[in-house]
Amino acid sequence: MIDANTFNDAEGTDVAIIGLAGRFPGAHNVDQFWQNLCAGVESITRFSDEELLNAGIDPALLNDPNYVKAGAIIDDIDLFDAVFFGLTPKEAQIMDPQHRLFIETAWHALENAGYDPEAYQKSIGLYAGTAISTYLLNNIYPNSEVVETVGTIQAALGNDKDSLTTRVAYLLNLTGPCYSVQTYCSTSLVAVSIACSSLLNGECDMALAGGVALSVPQRAGYYYQEGGIASPDARCRAFDAEANGAPLGNGVGIVVLKRLEDALHDGDYIYAVIKGSAINNDGSIKAGFTAPGVKGQSGVVLEALANADIEADSIDYVEAHGTGTPLGDAVELAALIKAFRKSTDRKQFCALGSVKTNVGHLDRAAGVTGLIKTSLSLKHKLIPPSLNFRAPNTQVDLENSPFYVNTQLSEWKSNGKPRRAGVSAFGLGGTNAHVIVDEAPVIASAPSQRSRHLLLLSAKSEAALDAATENLRTHLQEHPDLNLADVAYTLQVGRRAFAHRRMFVCSSMKDAQRTLNASDALALTGHELKNMDRPIAWMFAGVGEQYVGMGRDLYEQEAVFRQTVDQCCELALQHGWLSRDLRPLLYPAQSLTQDRGGGLDLAAMLGRSPSASSAEQALLQQTEYAQPAVFIIEYALAQLLLSWGLRPQALIGYSLGEYVAACVAGTLSLSDALRLVCRRAQLIAALPTGSMLAVALSPEQVQSWLSDQISLAIINSAKQCVLAGTPEAIAALQTRLGQEEIVSRLIPSSHAFHSPLLVPAQAELDALAASITMQPPQIPYLSNVTGEWISEQELHDPQYWSKHLCQTVHFASGMQHLWQQGQPVFVEIGPGQS
Repeated sequence: MIDANTFNDAEGTDVAIIGLAGRFPGAHNVDQFWQNLCAGVESITRFSDEELLNAGIDPALLNDPNYVKAGAIIDDIDLFDAVFFGLTPKEAQIMDPQHRLFIETAWHALENAGYDPEAYQKSIGLYAGTAISTYLLNNIYPNSEVVETVGTIQAALGNDKDSLTTRVAYLLNLTGPCYSVQTYCSTSLVAVSIACSSLLNGECDMALAGGVALSVPQRAGYYYQEGGIASPDARCRAFDAEANGAPLGNGVGIVVLKRLEDALHDGDYIYAVIKGSAINNDGSIKAGFTAPGVKGQSGVVLEALANADIEADSIDYVEAHGTGTPLGDAVELAALIKAFRKSTDRKQFCALGSVKTNVGHLDRAAGVTGLIKTSLSLKHKLIPPSLNFRAPNTQVDLENSPFYVNTQLSEWKSNGKPRRAGVSAFGLGGTNAHVIVDEAPVIASAPSQRSRHLLLLSAKSEAALDAATENLRTHLQEHPDLNLADVAYTLQVGRRAFAHRRMFVCSSMKDAQRTLNASDALALTGHELKNMDRPIAWMFAGVGEQYVGMGRDLYEQEAVFRQTVDQCCELALQHGWLSRDLRPLLYPAQSLTQDRGGGLDLAAMLGRSPSASSAEQALLQQTEYAQPAVFIIEYALAQLLLSWGLRPQALIGYSLGEYVAACVAGTLSLSDALRLVCRRAQLIAALPTGSMLAVALSPEQVQSWLSDQISLAIINSAKQCVLAGTPEAIAALQTRLGQEEIVSRLIPSSHAFHSPLLVPAQAELDALAASITMQPPQIPYLSNVTGEWISEQELHDPQYWSKHLCQTVHFASGMQHLWQQGQPVFVEIGPGQS
């Protein structure tokens, strides 16, 4: 186990594996692949004569003893989703299935790494190779009408090795270096080594590397030739005395790489760390062009060890090329022993394995498949069994070597040092690759302060959205140790947003599984989302719904909210604008630790505390504290939303809320706004009390009810207004309205806001406002005084805020103007739901 801090002193030459994806014989994904490896599954399919005949195999071959009726196949290669990638059915039809699988796997690899290439601001490289297109030979060229329809160039582009990586780069918007690599069986591991070099050279900031091999038709056997690489019984016996080749298989694998220091900085999940790699070629010092060479293979291992700056005896496991041929195994073992004996005399300390015993020889995908297996082994601290081994190859003294073949699922013990492995891949023609891989640093996932998390899902169709929902539910069920906060973050920022969406709010992993299984989750279709593609307007509420504990959960769980509240309270205390710290009033000790249930309740989300004392509640209803408290909470809410990347296109405030709107818009600085609000509240608190009454009357209808003691304070809508006056006058008015059967309701209020009764506070408020310069708003907002967009004249009027205090609030007019600006989505920001 390695602490992340151990890597801080690294010289920047380590590369992290942050994503894995693949399709392998018997496995749709890397999770199934790992389960098969641990269970010792040999994923070889035996074909019936009927299957072979249906695949078009020559009947004469079926009775040939050298024709092997087996293969390592991958399922559902015909289920490519062309529409998802913006391809036409015709384009998909002429495209080699190797290309189709690789496109899908590249997408899955980036999703596994938690990145959307459209959102990633840096360059992503791609390095990979593919086998010859049997699809072109067997399916396209024999159908001349297909070629004539699309043209020879398009037919070639869909099947040529050179277009494998560039096609993916085009479809996924990858802008880094893009290489097609071709070294036969070592292709994908060579691609990994090149990708590491490009990352370390700064040519890209993330890289995909891998390979694909798929021969069609898949359900076809192969012809065994004595001395060849293909096994006569479709079984690979790597390093065994009876080794005689390996079955030929199909597969695709991709790893996502990033410089380790960047991966640690970005908080990526790390499967393993590549410490060093090397590539060389045997040259001519070997038996023949296709024969392996001891000097080249031992040389590439030594070079990788040197590049990683480690000793051979620090390696616990080698994922060998392990083709299971007598000559190939003997040369590979001899080369490994030669390389290790340069620095150690220890015996039997390093385990050997070959994934080819499980899935056959995957050709261009073989090297990356071994690397994926090794990365998963390091992650799970287990070494899967290498199958079909009984006695060692007689040409090599394995007993006195550093190696032993691991034949059972074994715990990978660390013995106080990093778990470390080597991975080899050797290609026909002599291009060799070796990669040194360490276990990933242990990065403690910081516990989230949030009690609830938002899970987002999206897809291109309703059926795909349902499938994604079920996939997530299954994944969470199979991985109960996941951090729900990490899951939520990845779903929010590491996934492409599509037209069909679903969202869940969950408090725990069990809650998430239960919610994902429910049928009443909120889902939005593409049509609904188009209708929601509207601007956002924030509405800041006034006083009246404040309570002890408002925003408590946010204060406990959201750093931005807490820091903003602290900043405001400390600023007001420091300058003497408030006589007391509002935080003990807002969040008394007993309300900060109150437990809550798992239900989604708005009051609970905002932290309403029923345990607050009557004294605290009474203090918070006093104007002197109520107005600054509401301002601070709303301003902190706005800052929290802004920190999440939510930016409104327009603002409107309701009474006191306009101060928040002006501050968020940049018209008032925080200190100026807070000073105005605090002094305004103190001035009002010193005035005689008053009352406010909401009435179900239009502004025109209400005129006959006004007097010297009763004024029109707020126009809320065409049929609802608020009147203000002395307590006696308002009480008498309410009685008369009741007699006329006109609906009215007293508003909890200490004073007659927005009425002439507040005129005594005007002079001092004007003097304070005159010392403040209002700046042009960076976000447009509506004026309560006029019901229009705030004007240049009002920005320079020192009496603006006293007019705002004593005159009618034209809220209805402001809302009408706001609605005309693209019919925005209104978001209320405040302690209640007024």
